[in-house]
Amino acid sequence: MKLLFLGTGAGVPAKNRNVSSLALKLLDELNEVWLFDCGESTQHQILHTTLKPRKITKIFITHLHGDHIFGLPGFLSSRSFQGGSEPLTVYGPKGIQPFIQSALRFSKSKLLYPLKIVELEETGGTLKFANGWKVDYLPLNHGILSFGFRLTEPDAVGELLVDQLKVYNIPNGPIFGQLKRGEVVTLADGTVLNGKDFLAPDRKGKVVTILGDTRPTPNIQVLAQNANALVHECTFEASEAGMAHKYCHSTSHQAAKVAKEANVKQLFLNHISARYLGRDAKRLELEAQAIFPQTILVNDLEEYEIESWEVN
Repeated sequence: MKLLFLGTGAGVPAKNRNVSSLALKLLDELNEVWLFDCGESTQHQILHTTLKPRKITKIFITHLHGDHIFGLPGFLSSRSFQGGSEPLTVYGPKGIQPFIQSALRFSKSKLLYPLKIVELEETGGTLKFANGWKVDYLPLNHGILSFGFRLTEPDAVGELLVDQLKVYNIPNGPIFGQLKRGEVVTLADGTVLNGKDFLAPDRKGKVVTILGDTRPTPNIQVLAQNANALVHECTFEASEAGMAHKYCHSTSHQAAKVAKEANVKQLFLNHISARYLGRDAKRLELEAQAIFPQTILVNDLEEYEIESWEVN
């Protein structure tokens, strides 16, 4: 499970940062990629990566401000031109459906794959997917409806400890499958083995929380609690708390306090205003790290492995 940041800027494209989009790469887990937001030129950013558009099966839109959705029509059309035939579903606030349909209709774009558009409940809810994967979502505080998403991977059954079974000289065949299922088996020589004695502990599924633009709000704590990774906007430095509140955004300190209080493992700061370059951008990171040391201020096209951990 990896996070690939395609666009980390706020509001308008800049030389160093494109507008909002990030890819959650679930290639090892599901052979899929889930996209969160699709700002202008997202498809151009993808060209600088190894991502294949046909692998993107789900797009989650946090809110309908242009810097989060203006890349959608182009990406959807290009995915079709590039031979993508796999179904794709877009999830987002009310209004995302007419936006997409109008853009495709007026541009006379025809898609060669099934497209489904799901408008989410304003009060929040849960999306359940195959094999136990789920995404919980809640409204944030951004002036317009803006969602935060909490993706939960299902727990994985512990692996069979094959090395511990070598002494029994078990031939290849169904016995290993029985033991993997935790069954009791009797070997040819009469030895009785309980599969549960040869299974590693179950692995707790990872949790990734990805927020749209927002002021501080209690729903963030709900979404972020004990997450392996929290992606939080950081449009302003700590001294600009008044400005952040006025424009319905967050500061470095506010994001770090959330991460600390919610007991997350790693905080990723994105949605950085174009005013912060070089040392100024580094200052945002240092401000957050003073409160929550496990903070990274991300840049376009950076990729991070989501680490496992045991919640205290």
